[in-house]
Amino acid sequence: MQIDERKVGEVVILDLKGKLTLGDGDELLRSKINGLVAAGQKRIVLNLGEVPYIDSAGLGEVVRSYTTVKKHEGVLKLLSLTKRIKDLLAITKLLTVFDTYDTETDAIMSFGA
Repeated sequence: MQIDERKVGEVVILDLKGKLTLGDGDELLRSKINGLVAAGQKRIVLNLGEVPYIDSAGLGEVVRSYTTVKKHEGVLKLLSLTKRIKDLLAITKLLTVFDTYDTETDAIMSFGA
């Protein structure tokens, strides 16, 4: 798992690449989100376009990231869900929890001015 961080205006975009699984990405994502929240970042987008697989630990970490950001009065949104990830979120009823976007522009614009 690799996470690249980019900033577009007030929005931080985390480009995740690789499998988000127990011991291989979940701890990296937790560390990255905790660092951003500690730095006062309140607008975060997780780009999952290059994540071929998420296991239950990875999914749990995405949910934990969402609640951590929300607890600090921030917003976390998901971008570029693959069919597999979209199906997983639908089955677990989490698709209704997250704001999801197909394009980076839509995700950034959704935060408003």
